[in-house]
Amino acid sequence: MNNNVYWHKAAVVREKREMQNRHKSFILWFTGLSGAGKSTLAHALEEYLYNSGHKTFVFDGDNVRHGLNRDLGFTKEDRKENIRRIGEMCKLFIEAGVIALTAFISPYREDRSLVRKMVAEGDFIEVYCNCSIETCEKRDVKGIYSRARRGEISNFTGVSAPYEVPEYPEIVVNTGSAPLSECVEEIIRYLTARKLLIEP
Repeated sequence: MNNNVYWHKAAVVREKREMQNRHKSFILWFTGLSGAGKSTLAHALEEYLYNSGHKTFVFDGDNVRHGLNRDLGFTKEDRKENIRRIGEMCKLFIEAGVIALTAFISPYREDRSLVRKMVAEGDFIEVYCNCSIETCEKRDVKGIYSRARRGEISNFTGVSAPYEVPEYPEIVVNTGSAPLSECVEEIIRYLTARKLLIEP
């Protein structure tokens, strides 16, 4: 980093924003195979939180690659940089008092751990969307698994690239079998127990 770059301390800090919002800010990091239901669950949860007065934003893997990370591919190195940038962005959002929800495959434990270390303890909540690859392939309306198995897509997670299941996620939701509403309720129960949401 350039020695002439300094961190500017803001007058309006995170604690003030959380007090105004009446809820804590944190990262909900959804991880799982392609087709596991990460985006669907993240957006359903955001809708619930938004309707109950929370400040939220969902970072979706495909959407981010259309803009901020459009220069990155799917090699291990590019995936690492993709996750690093998202982590830095989420860090800014929680400083702004916002609940940041992310929906990325983020296949490597090391990369997810890197984001966890970027923020204070308790600010990173890993949500593992547990869904078998067989179910993910059945849901694959875009046919990307078929293309990957034919060798048309390289470095495809679960086929030609690994997915490392989280060892100690805060939350595990069975998105392969449980209804969407049940998955949302499970996460809400966890967040409520930790007193992270607006109290009724």
